[in-house]
Amino acid sequence: MRRFSKTGRLPCFALAALLLLGSCSTARQDADWIWSAGVVLTMDPTRRVLEDGAVVVRGERIVAVGRRADLERSYRAARRIHVSEAVIAPGLINAHTHAPMSLLRGLADDVALQDWLEKYVFPVEAKFVSPDFVRAGTRLACLEMALGGVTTFADMYYYEDAVAEATRECGLRGVLGETILNFPAPDAADFQQALDYTERFVRRFQGDPLIVPAVAPHALYTNSEESLRASRALANRYGVPLLTHLAETRQEWDQAMARFGKSPVAVYEQLGLFEGPTVTAHCVWLEELDLRILSRRGVGVAHCPSSNMKLASGVAPVTKMLAAGIPVGLGTDGPGGSNNDFNLFEEMDLAAKLQKVSTGDPRALPAIQAVEMATITGARALGMDREIGSLEPGKRADLILIRLDAAHAVPLFDLYSQLVYALKASDVEHVMVNGRLIVHSGRMLTLNSRAVLLEARRLQSRIAGSVGK
Repeated sequence: MRRFSKTGRLPCFALAALLLLGSCSTARQDADWIWSAGVVLTMDPTRRVLEDGAVVVRGERIVAVGRRADLERSYRAARRIHVSEAVIAPGLINAHTHAPMSLLRGLADDVALQDWLEKYVFPVEAKFVSPDFVRAGTRLACLEMALGGVTTFADMYYYEDAVAEATRECGLRGVLGETILNFPAPDAADFQQALDYTERFVRRFQGDPLIVPAVAPHALYTNSEESLRASRALANRYGVPLLTHLAETRQEWDQAMARFGKSPVAVYEQLGLFEGPTVTAHCVWLEELDLRILSRRGVGVAHCPSSNMKLASGVAPVTKMLAAGIPVGLGTDGPGGSNNDFNLFEEMDLAAKLQKVSTGDPRALPAIQAVEMATITGARALGMDREIGSLEPGKRADLILIRLDAAHAVPLFDLYSQLVYALKASDVEHVMVNGRLIVHSGRMLTLNSRAVLLEARRLQSRIAGSVGK
């Protein structure tokens, strides 16, 4: 078969066919970003770990995840990030915190929960908490969280609209609950005012690309039955989640048994609090019936190991909850005394070790489960696993790059083990949320870090001068 003409040129029809095939093979789709690294940890349903992998982002979403060579043939992007000795992973999810309390970090340590609340936190909050205080504290918290690889956090505090404004400014994703109490709070004289405030907050932020507004009755011991039921009704009216503390301490358990003859979980069930999307923080003191209730109702749980240890609240039965099909994420809790930072790497490490030492089984809560709790299972606990928590086409572009070239990161035999037991929040190099790069080379792009720290120190001086007066 003749391949060339006598002149050495292809026949015209053959040349046209070759040009057409060549244009098809080299045509690439446009994208905004291509991130690539030595390893991509997808946390997808098959838990794929890709060597020399890449993630392609267009707009707010991931469009492709795969081998770097394959994706570079299929996509072109003006903006690239490549680090060979690194892992690209889903953004971490802090399933429970009180972000503005970053300004109360270390205010009162080594005291019991009730003393911490009643003697220190509540009095200081009554005197200092304002929209400006909340914005400053949220900026400080978001700075720390973003630099440590947290891309989504669930929050409960006051002036939650100011929390939302600062969260959007920083570029993080937030499930933000306005706190409802049965006594005067910084932004409401009573629970009815708090409900009215919450309704305005929910209406303002519904549909926001970064903010999920929520209703947050504080706890069984700080809310009446009336305010708890009203909180659930408000959440259901707008189709938003309800966030609350639950079964955190033995004292809470004893009070519920004395008052209702039931566990705190059973009381919430009786009051109808689980009749809609619900995220409960702590769940330390549970019995078998409680596990069945939480599982049947699809309640998400935020496990806060640092907080539970520091306040001597007890050890949450995490392995039992996971075995019962309860989605359990990880939370840092607030840094005002129950925990002093927003470090999800630390929470992964402590969550795994706490279950091992409390059960006497070194196989309890293996590293892969701890990583799941900080990513895809945490997203499921917040009811957001269709949007975030893993690196899959169609999901929101929330991703982080973690360097693997520090002394504590070498050698690497098992990636999950390295993430949980060796790597640090300071190893995070780049962070993207919703397709927007917010941390580059360890530097926050959306905030003036120096100004944030200066404001925090200024407020520290004011608070320190009032403590004990």
